[in-house]
Amino acid sequence: MTASVLGFFIEMRTVEAIIQPNGEVRLAEPVHVLAPRRALLTILEDEPQANEAALLSEAALAEDWSRPEEDAAWAHLQPAKSS
Repeated sequence: MTASVLGFFIEMRTVEAIIQPNGEVRLAEPVHVLAPRRALLTILEDEPQANEAALLSEAALAEDWSRPEEDAAWAHLQPAKSS
């Protein structure tokens, strides 16, 4: 996901991880960065709910789906508008 903050573009990525009781964080997939990066950690419930992934990605997807390019790409599936 790319976000614009005061005209600067920054890339943000979400990666699933498991936190052990001793504080050790184990990433669910490898992460490669070119230099040290800051990260935020959000602690979730013990077991993921069936729709948790959909809920967590809803805001990012809504932003992406609201772009004019997306409207144009899917316009052929919309019913014809009467004038």
